[in-house]
Amino acid sequence: MGKAEEARANFYKGYNYAQSVLLAFAGECGLTESQAARIGASLGGGMGRLREICGALSAILVLDGLLEGYETPSDAAAKAAHYARVQALANAFRGEHGAIVCRELLSLPAGASTPTPEARTPEYYRRRPCPEICASAAGILETHLRREADSV
Repeated sequence: MGKAEEARANFYKGYNYAQSVLLAFAGECGLTESQAARIGASLGGGMGRLREICGALSAILVLDGLLEGYETPSDAAAKAAHYARVQALANAFRGEHGAIVCRELLSLPAGASTPTPEARTPEYYRRRPCPEICASAAGILETHLRREADSV
């Protein structure tokens, strides 16, 4: 099963967007499932249902940092290269979905939602693009990592 399928399946298990994507790559990052789920817990619903940056996008950026991030704050070249990757990943996500903000992706009004998540019913899954956005985000990162490996 590819990373996109894993992320989609994780969402159907009840994980939020960020957790779904983080769990798909946990092994590559040396994270346990519990650690990956906890790292992504606050990022669901566009940061705790504030409906800001999509949790799936946040997850691929966290994963890029874990896998390819810089460690030395004075290394300006590494920081610039990392930020260029962040922008490229965000632009790829925007290119596929038209937005990077949760409320725009879901056509919701401006502002935070109630902090209580919606029940995951069959109707919820029918009207939401969530599983496909999770799969897409995982695919974007998987493609990026493959290109990086091929260029080395």
